[in-house]
Amino acid sequence: MDPDVDRFGSRRSTVYGQRGVVATSQPLASEAGIEVLRDGGNAFDAAVATAAALNVVEPTSTGLGGDVFALYRTADGEVGAMRACGGAPADATIENAREALAADDDIDGDDPSEVEMPMTGAQTVTVPGTARGWEATTERFGEFGLDRLLRPAIRYATEGYPVSEVIADAWTHGEELFESDHAREAYLFGGESPAVGQEVTLPRLGESLELIAEEGADAVYEGEIAEAIAAEVQAAGGFMTVDDLAAFEVEWPEPVSTTYNGAEVYELPPNNQGLIALEALNVAAELGAGEYDYDSPERVHYFAEALKVAFHDGHRYITDPSYEEVPPLASAEWAERRATEVGETANRDVSFGVPDANAEDADTVLLTVADEAGNVVSYINSRFAGFGSGLVAGETGIALQNRGASFSLDPDHPNRLEPGKRPFHTLIPGLVRFDEDDWAAFGVMGGYMQPQGHVQVISNLVDYGMPLQRALDEPRWRYRETGELALEPHGDGGTAAKLARKGHDVLTLPPAMFGGAQIARCRDGVLSAATEPRKDGNAQGY
Repeated sequence: MDPDVDRFGSRRSTVYGQRGVVATSQPLASEAGIEVLRDGGNAFDAAVATAAALNVVEPTSTGLGGDVFALYRTADGEVGAMRACGGAPADATIENAREALAADDDIDGDDPSEVEMPMTGAQTVTVPGTARGWEATTERFGEFGLDRLLRPAIRYATEGYPVSEVIADAWTHGEELFESDHAREAYLFGGESPAVGQEVTLPRLGESLELIAEEGADAVYEGEIAEAIAAEVQAAGGFMTVDDLAAFEVEWPEPVSTTYNGAEVYELPPNNQGLIALEALNVAAELGAGEYDYDSPERVHYFAEALKVAFHDGHRYITDPSYEEVPPLASAEWAERRATEVGETANRDVSFGVPDANAEDADTVLLTVADEAGNVVSYINSRFAGFGSGLVAGETGIALQNRGASFSLDPDHPNRLEPGKRPFHTLIPGLVRFDEDDWAAFGVMGGYMQPQGHVQVISNLVDYGMPLQRALDEPRWRYRETGELALEPHGDGGTAAKLARKGHDVLTLPPAMFGGAQIARCRDGVLSAATEPRKDGNAQGY
């Protein structure tokens, strides 16, 4: 008898594997991870190889000039986190930044007291953590070194690969962003972004990857690449030095977690926005949001209102904890109090309060891996907004991030710019324990969509018992910084009108605005993975 495939509610099946599964936003990157698993590597090796490949095949969202984070559960039961996130340069004070920005002809206004932190440019470049993060991951948990794990990325960079529709569209941003010869020669072809299906090579980036494979991450933080990064930023009016780069170290913080309807959900602690997802889950549980029918407007209303509260608190309090204390946003007591402020109609007097609302739609790459030993890894790597700051370090092919755009030049703001301080960070890998031997690594991409996506995926799995693929395929919603509630067009079904009657300012946005997502699960030794087509999602197993 034919199986009843309609009951799965998805456009494709969940992927299963005997020895390993990899889920990414790009098929060639997934292949890199599977290649490493086949050669005897574990999930951590595959995560690094896949992240490196994404630097090449999806350079519009990630790169060596950005940061990388991980949440993981090892085969022997250790639950942990890795944070490779650099801070502001030692000379990056508010006063210095204001003076430099006022002197910049591309910045409006010449009064230092009136300028604000821009979205791009030298002042937005923080110390990149990616290379050190990759190296630390392999040294602590991997079977291979960078010399083996970077091979697929080097091959794609030097031998070439065809560009997909989604990535070709994102690449066009570089035509306007890139002003220097270093940037345009590294990422444009005859001054233009690549066409769909065009085969491209990134030889300068390939050479940098080869150098890192030979010398390790020291090449980026103490060697010739470090010198190129510092020189590029300083030439554009920034303060980065080789000493800033050399001082960078990877951290291994304790994850933060909460229990939602029997599942323990783990997130990264501050300076990341993981607490927003946890607070929202706790408030939603207090409101009983997951008890409503899936198609009901009440479900969306109460989850969205829970996230409004969590965003308000997160963007008010979350900062680098080395500089300012962050309250217990993930506690049950906090959620009990905040849930009392949610009613049956929308709260219209709520905003994110972010330093730069342009950060709302920043994009990234996230990948998940699980292996037969029981290792489960969520790995996220980004420059923040597309190609980042617009600066490419000399002839290295390394585009530098604009994560510093999240700093504020207001001295009273919790995320004010300070020397060495790490900015508020959107990147959040996810990890969830459903049972003692049932773990999943997951994540949703896209700026402030990330915690909203985490909440929706967890609810789909826990409250409504969806298979992995359906949990990612279901239409999403997202609360916007403007106070609007956005819905995916294929998920409306009359819900928009009902939500409007509850006081929500509803609009419809294209699916690409709701973030791609990946998940990999190890359940009693059975490996499965899923991804979804809001980007070039691809899951593979073997």
